[in-house]
Amino acid sequence: MKLNELRPVPGSRHKQKRVGRGPGSGHGKTATRGHKGQKARAGSSGSRSFEGGQIPFVRKIPKRGFTPIRKREYQIVNLEQLNRFEDGEVIDARRMREEGLIKREGLVKILAKGEIKRKLTIKADKFSKKAIAAISKIGGKTNLTTDYTD
Repeated sequence: MKLNELRPVPGSRHKQKRVGRGPGSGHGKTATRGHKGQKARAGSSGSRSFEGGQIPFVRKIPKRGFTPIRKREYQIVNLEQLNRFEDGEVIDARRMREEGLIKREGLVKILAKGEIKRKLTIKADKFSKKAIAAISKIGGKTNLTTDYTD
């Protein structure tokens, strides 16, 4: 048997219903749409939120808050995660990504969770006050890569 000899099982495929092809076809005149009404008209697919003319649920529920246009999302790195690097190393977003600490290039914030044991130079977009204190306490350095003041 070859691919060109394959055929569907008899009875598994049905003939397509051709509507609107005259009265002799059995599906002429209204083309199985019934008489008048919204669904009998052309282009009447309707939206998913349409509820027969009453105010849709989506419009009834209250809208709260807003999304800032220039929202900045930081990827979080904790101090305890930085212990995998060697003493004196310079750590930036590219290096953190290589190590798998962050998922994508973008803004990075260093938080003070855990304890740092290595003397590192860390370049990030934002630091918490406690993180800066902990890094400088053991002789490390912090460099801001951007000048955001929020």
